[in-house]
Amino acid sequence: MTALVRMRLAGFLTSGRVLPPLIAGLVVLGVIYGGGPALAGSAFGYSAVMLFPVLAWQSKLLLDTEPDGQRRLARLAVGARREAIAGALAAIVFGLGICAVAMLAPWPFHAIRWPAPGSGEPSMAAGIGLGVLAHLLALPAGVALGALASRAVTRSVRNGIAVLVVGAVLVVVLGLKSSFAPWLVPPVMATARALTAKSLPSAGTFWLLAGWAALWCAVAFAGYGWLRRRRS
Repeated sequence: MTALVRMRLAGFLTSGRVLPPLIAGLVVLGVIYGGGPALAGSAFGYSAVMLFPVLAWQSKLLLDTEPDGQRRLARLAVGARREAIAGALAAIVFGLGICAVAMLAPWPFHAIRWPAPGSGEPSMAAGIGLGVLAHLLALPAGVALGALASRAVTRSVRNGIAVLVVGAVLVVVLGLKSSFAPWLVPPVMATARALTAKSLPSAGTFWLLAGWAALWCAVAFAGYGWLRRRRS
């Protein structure tokens, strides 16, 4: 399975499909961090929200890079479960690279400011830690959405794009504070709101967000596996 993960990453990188989401991600980061300095937590919270559709898009493209015939051969060679897991792992590995770039991007722009003395604002270390958490919560959810939009599930480019766009929009709309059903989407917006608060969120809030994200991703990946088995 490790060899299959490497093969899919190599195919994605050499095919040129990596360029559109990579360029889009860099543009998004440039827009976010070019607007002036902000606290680390706030800056990285916005970064995680804005990168979520990019992570979903790159995951779909990575999973769609492999031809259908080659994917079926891999399925026979390593088994249906390992073949599906290898694709998701490849998308997560590449997404980790994007998240690392997002964590490093604001420093050349001087877009992160130190908390004002005596203001009660979260420390720099706390803000960076919160930023890492925000990206780690957004990454698997983005990969799950990209997997649900992949060709192996949707069967066509049109259907895949529809799933991707509708899913990304719903994450924002249903993630708003006044939403009637925020639990239907991953806590990308909720995490950003927690990071933009003037005081450090409680440990209970972190556990709630992590559990919410884990449960949503578990359901989404289970649905992805079920749909792939039905449409293989």
